[in-house]
Amino acid sequence: MALIDHFATTTQRISGNRVMSLIALVGLWRSRRALARLDTRALEDIGVTRNAADLEANRPFWDVPETWRNQ
Repeated sequence: MALIDHFATTTQRISGNRVMSLIALVGLWRSRRALARLDTRALEDIGVTRNAADLEANRPFWDVPETWRNQ
């Protein structure tokens, strides 16, 4: 019985991690789209150049920040 419980818990954790990863990727994609829509004044307010914003906004959705890769 303990082996079955362990398997069920492990399966739920893996499924939960996949769901959280998908949610994070969707959030990243939405953030990049929002960044692309900001005008020059709004970008200046947050200290980002138009060029830097365009570079970030045009990255593919699977290209996650470096800090996400080692978690």
